[in-house]
Amino acid sequence: MSTTQPAADPGPFSRFEFLVAWRYLRARRRDRFVSVIAGLTLTGIALGVAALIVVTSVMNGFNSEIVSKLLGLNGHFSAYPIEARFTDYEQSASEIQGVDGVIAAIPYVEGQALASGAKADATGVIVRGMSLASVEKLKLLHDGAILGHWDGWDEGNGVAIGRRLAEKLKVNIGDPVTLLSPDPGNLGAGNRPRTRSFPVQIIFDLGMTEFDSFYLYLPMQPAQDYLDMFDRVLKPGASVPAVDAPEQEREAAYDRIYRATAVEVFITDPNALDQMRLRIGQQIERPLILSDWRQQHQNFFDALQTQGSVMFVILSMIVVVAAFNIISSLIMLVKDKGTDIAVLRTMGATRGSIMRIFGIAGVAIGVGGTLLGLALGLVIAANAEPIRAFLSGLLGVTIFPPEVFFLSSLPSRTNPSEVAAIVAVAMGLSFLATLYPAWRAAQYDPVEALRYE
Repeated sequence: MSTTQPAADPGPFSRFEFLVAWRYLRARRRDRFVSVIAGLTLTGIALGVAALIVVTSVMNGFNSEIVSKLLGLNGHFSAYPIEARFTDYEQSASEIQGVDGVIAAIPYVEGQALASGAKADATGVIVRGMSLASVEKLKLLHDGAILGHWDGWDEGNGVAIGRRLAEKLKVNIGDPVTLLSPDPGNLGAGNRPRTRSFPVQIIFDLGMTEFDSFYLYLPMQPAQDYLDMFDRVLKPGASVPAVDAPEQEREAAYDRIYRATAVEVFITDPNALDQMRLRIGQQIERPLILSDWRQQHQNFFDALQTQGSVMFVILSMIVVVAAFNIISSLIMLVKDKGTDIAVLRTMGATRGSIMRIFGIAGVAIGVGGTLLGLALGLVIAANAEPIRAFLSGLLGVTIFPPEVFFLSSLPSRTNPSEVAAIVAVAMGLSFLATLYPAWRAAQYDPVEALRYE
């Protein structure tokens, strides 16, 4: 007498379960609509993941580029004088540069003026005076010259302006730029505003709108002369000239003691601001106020951080909505496959096997969408600027205008940890979205399903 041995249990996540799940996801004529819904759900997850990766990469690139540009021209600290006028700026800069951890200390003078060209109206600029030795320490500025050169900078009387400012003033190399000082303190006693013309010696392009549009550089001493950054001291043996004496005679009777506005301090570790502030204060005898770059731009970076967080939350909703679509598509699939579920149960499939089959189907949609979004997001993030330029040319509009976003190009910097977190969240949501529909499928009563087919 022969006995029939029961079939061996293939175990959880067997090849049989994967084959059935894949068969349910394939589009056939009878259930094409369900497969279309699954495809749209996969597309939604892919778009959400890609959007998150692109936005976080652009925000990271934007923050990194802004910081690198700011710290490429402005120091980690700005040292301002207290208790006395800053006539000993060269000695102070030398002492600060000797402090361990300081890369460079650059004295400068700064003021505001109205700049105009021969063919353009006046516009407000920031006039900054620096020596050639200081400019050479600022690689971003020194290497950013696209027209002209820095040779003979200290001995000359020319200016260096940004490309956008040159376009605004309609000037080129050798053209004169007229500076008009708006300082009301210079207008007393019948004096007229300080007005001087300087030839354009250098045109630079730093890739940041703020610097390329508003900064104008002069050699150190011409800038000090123009901005009145000096004290007049009567020469030894000279007598005080009469009030009505000629200007040349009055000037000949005095020596000019030049002073600076501040000293820019660059350090090796931008995160060690508190330690370096304490170290510089202890080793420098000259009383100085040290203002770091975080204090100077705190509101700006707080706004950037808030904007990035809000954008991340808003775009995360795309992934959440797509995860809910997995629930709806699986519920429709379960309804459509009610008879198949009943047949599988009568053939010996357990509730756990049915639950895993639909769980595999749902997770496959989530994983497929996530991987597709990952690839799409990385490709777009790596080519953000070419894509922006192409779309701007195609549509005839400026996407991400530099006047608003401060940068001339769209930066992108992908952070692997953030990408991994986005992928993990998308897959986690996809897994959670499959639990309820898969559980409902496992609860089907095969007798009732076949009776009411």
